[in-house]
Parts: sequence; C-alpha cells; structure tokens
Amino acid sequence: MGFLKRTHNKFDYQPRYYKGDGNPYKIEHKLDQFRSTTGKNKGLKTKFSDAFYDLKNSDKSVNKTLFIIIAILVLIFLYIIDFDLSIFKGN
Repeated sequence: MGFLKRTHNKFDYQPRYYKGDGNPYKIEHKLDQFRSTTGKNKGLKTKFSDAFYDLKNSDKSVNKTLFIIIAILVLIFLYIIDFDLSIFKGN
C-alpha cells in the first residue's frame, strides 16, 4: 500500500535574480536600518521613549508640517461633527 506512505519532496528553489546575500524572502523596509524604533522586540515604554527622542531630534520642518496636517485634520473632524467653530472668533 504505497499510497498511504507519502513523503514530502523538498525542492531547492532559488529565485531567478537572487544575488546570494541574505535571505531573499525577508521583508524589510529600506529605511529600517536608520530607525531606532524598529528592530528588537522592546517594551512599550522603550518604544515610546525612542519615538519621542526621534521626534525631538528630527528635522524641524518635518515637525512643522506634521503639526499643520494634524491641525487641518482636527478642524475637518470638528466640522464633520458640527462643532460650533464660532467660539474661536472674537467679538
């Protein structure tokens, strides 16, 4: 009864354009090597402290752009929920 005994065949598949350095199936972002918040499995507190450190020491134009985008999104959200924006205007 040969059909009850099945062996799994292993194939030595190599991708066509594989250059031979590293694992070709490992998915990694190009900029992960420059980020301090990716990599090792750290605790939640360490991840937040690394993210705040990166935010403090990053380019100031990025921070300004980020704050402008967040402000626009908050105003759009307030408009969607029909918040009375007239309280921000002076008499």
